[in-house]
Amino acid sequence: MDTTPPAVPAPDSSPRGSGHAAWPAASLLDAGVFSAERVKAEREQAYFNDLYLLAPVAYFVLGLDGVIVQLNLVAAELFGLPRERPGHVLFRTYVHEAFRHDFDQFVERVLNSSEPQRIQLQVRLRPEAREAGLPVSLLGSADPNGQALRLVLEQAEGKLAALERSEERFRRIVHSAEEGIWEIDAQALTSFVNPKMAHMLGCQIEDMLGQPLAAFMDDEGRAILERNIARRQDGIAERHEFKFVRRDGSALWATLATNPIFDAGGSYLGALALVGDITAQREASGRIWQQANFDQVTGLPNRHMFLDRLHNETRRAKREGACLALLFIDLDNFKQVNDSLGHEKGDILLRQAARRISERVRATDTVARLGGDEFTVILVGVGQLAGIERVVQELVTALAMPFALDDDSAQVSASVGVALYPADAEAAETLLRHADQAMYAAKNAGRNAYRYFTPALQQAAELRRNTVREMRLALTQEQFEVHYQPIVSLRDGAIARAEALLRWRHPLRGLLAPAEFIGFAEANGLITDIGDWVFRQAVCQAQQWQTAYGAGFQISINKSPVEFRGDAALYQGWPEYLRREGLAPGAIVIETTEGVLLDEARQVGERLRQFRAMGLALALDDFGSGQTSLACLQKFDIDFLKIDRSLVGALGQGDAGLALCEAIIALAQRLGLKVVAEGVETALQRDLLRAAGCDYAQGFLFAGALPARQMERLLAAQPTA
Repeated sequence: MDTTPPAVPAPDSSPRGSGHAAWPAASLLDAGVFSAERVKAEREQAYFNDLYLLAPVAYFVLGLDGVIVQLNLVAAELFGLPRERPGHVLFRTYVHEAFRHDFDQFVERVLNSSEPQRIQLQVRLRPEAREAGLPVSLLGSADPNGQALRLVLEQAEGKLAALERSEERFRRIVHSAEEGIWEIDAQALTSFVNPKMAHMLGCQIEDMLGQPLAAFMDDEGRAILERNIARRQDGIAERHEFKFVRRDGSALWATLATNPIFDAGGSYLGALALVGDITAQREASGRIWQQANFDQVTGLPNRHMFLDRLHNETRRAKREGACLALLFIDLDNFKQVNDSLGHEKGDILLRQAARRISERVRATDTVARLGGDEFTVILVGVGQLAGIERVVQELVTALAMPFALDDDSAQVSASVGVALYPADAEAAETLLRHADQAMYAAKNAGRNAYRYFTPALQQAAELRRNTVREMRLALTQEQFEVHYQPIVSLRDGAIARAEALLRWRHPLRGLLAPAEFIGFAEANGLITDIGDWVFRQAVCQAQQWQTAYGAGFQISINKSPVEFRGDAALYQGWPEYLRREGLAPGAIVIETTEGVLLDEARQVGERLRQFRAMGLALALDDFGSGQTSLACLQKFDIDFLKIDRSLVGALGQGDAGLALCEAIIALAQRLGLKVVAEGVETALQRDLLRAAGCDYAQGFLFAGALPARQMERLLAAQPTA
C-alpha cells in the first residue's frame, strides 16, 4: 500500500476491543467475522460459564495480585461479599494467619504448574473477627491465559453434612438471587424457576412450571430457540441477549447464560439459565441511537446517518465499478409557510414532503433530511442519465403539488441539484458540495427546476482525456518510476522486503503519486500495461538485490481491481520472464485489497489462482478496514496479512487498538500467515507490535517510498549476517 502522507492528516477510527492476552483464533474463525467486541464477549462468557454453574462449592477467580476478581453465588454467600462488585479484597486476608505461608507456597505451585494443585488449610469467614479457623480444601489452577488464578473451596466436613449444608445454602441463594434462574427439561418444558424469574415475566411460579419455553416468546424467538436447543444438546454453553414476552404482552430483554445438563451416562437432561433483565438499557440505547441518527420531525435519516451512508455507498460503488447520483433538494418558499401558518404546520408539510420523496425512489435508495427544508437522496446503481432524469422530474412535479395541512393548505416547489459519482467527485464530502452548488444553480435559474453539476462533468472529461494521452506518452518516454518502501523484520530490524510503489515524473507537474492518475488508467484500460511494466521492473530489481543482499529478499507489487478482472492472457508471459531473469517466483508478492477478495466475479478467483500457479506469493492489504470473510483467507491461500494503518495508528492510545492488533496477529499465525503492520510511525507502535508477535512493519518510522538508489544505500548499510 502506498504510504504517501496526505496533505491534511485525517483522524483514525478503529474497532473497539480490550485486553492484552493473545486470544484464541479458533473462536474468531467460528464466527466468520473479525470483531473485538465478539472476542471480548466470548472471553467473558468463558468466565461466566465457569463461575455460574451453581455448583455446591465456592468458586473464586483471583488476579495475579491475589485480589478477588470474580466469585460465584456460593462464594459470595460464604464470605459475605457482593458478587457483582466484590471490591479490592485480597483472598489471603481470609486465610488463617497460621496457614498464610503455606497458602503463598500453594499459589506459587499453582502458577508454575500445568496441573491443578490442592491444599488443606483454615480460613476465617470474617477476616476482622478472631474466630477459630474453618477447615477447608482448596483446589487451584492457573487460567489458560496466565492472567488469573482459579480456586475451588470445599469445606472439610463429612460428605453428608456438606451436602445438606450445600442444599440449604442453595435454597437460600436461589430464592433470594437478583438474577432469574430458569431450568428446562429435555423437552424444553419448565422444570424450575425462582421467584425473581417469575416476577420478571409477570407470572406466578406455578403458572410457569410445565410450560414450554416457547410459550414465553414471539415467533422470532421460537425460531432462535430451536437452533439454541440443538446447540445445548451438543453440550455448548452460551451467553447471549434474548427477547421474551411478558404476561401483559410487553417485551423483556434479557441476558441468558445457559449451560446444558447431562446425566452420568452423557444423556441430555435439559439446561439451566441465569437471566438478567436489560430491558431498560436496551430501550435507553435504542432511544439514544434513534435520536443520534434520525430526524425527529420526519423520521428520515439525519445528516449524521446520511453522511455515513454516503461514504458507504461511494466505497461500494468504487469497489463494484458502479455509479450513483446524489440529489440535493431545497424546498422553495418554505419560510413563508412557517411565517404565515406557524412551525407546527411547517412540520406537517415537511413530513408530507418526506413521504412524497420516499414514494418516488426505491427501497435501496436513501432519503434523508439534512435540516430545515433541505433533503438529500442517494440513488444507487444508476446506469443511465435517463433513469435519473425520470426520478428528478417526478420529484419536482410531486413537490409542486399543494399540501393539505389540516384545515389549511400551502404550495411550495423544489430546487434540485444533481451530482454524479465518480464523474463529479469521488470523495463523499465533495460530491455533497457539488450537488449543493447544482441546487443553487437551479434556484438561480428560477426555482421549481433541477440542474446537473455540468461544469465539473466537462472539466473532468477534459482532464481524463488529457491525462490518458499523457500517460500513453509516459510509458514510451520512461516517465514512470518505481520507488520502494522498506519492510522491516521486527525480530532483528533487518530490511527483509520492500513494497514497489509507482510514481510518475511528469514533465510539467513534477512527481505525481498514484492517486493523481491511477483512476484514469483504470477507466481507460491503461492499467494493465502499466501493471505489466511495474512487474518487470520489480523482477529485475529483486534479482539484483537478492544477489547483493540475500536470496530471501522479496518485493511486493499492488494490483488494481481492474487488473484482476482482465484477460488471463495478459499474464502468460510472466513465468518466462521470471525464468529468463533467474528469479524464483516467490520473490514477487502480489498485493490485493479486501474489496477485491470479496468480489465474487469469476475472473477475480481465476486471476488469484493463476498467480498462485505461477509460484507468486499473495498478500492481503488493508486488513481490518473492511469486512473480509475469513474463509477467503483460506480459499485463496494468502501468504501475508497487512494490518491497516488506521488500526496501527490507534496503538498507544488505549487498550482497544492493541487488543484488536493482537487478535489479528493471533488469527494470522493460526492460519500460517505472516503479518505486516503498515503505517508504523512511532517507536511505541513498533515496540507494541513486536511484543504482540508481529512479523514485519513498514512506515515512516523506518523510511518512506525511496528511489532504488536510496533504497540500495539502506540495504548496504545493514550489518551482514
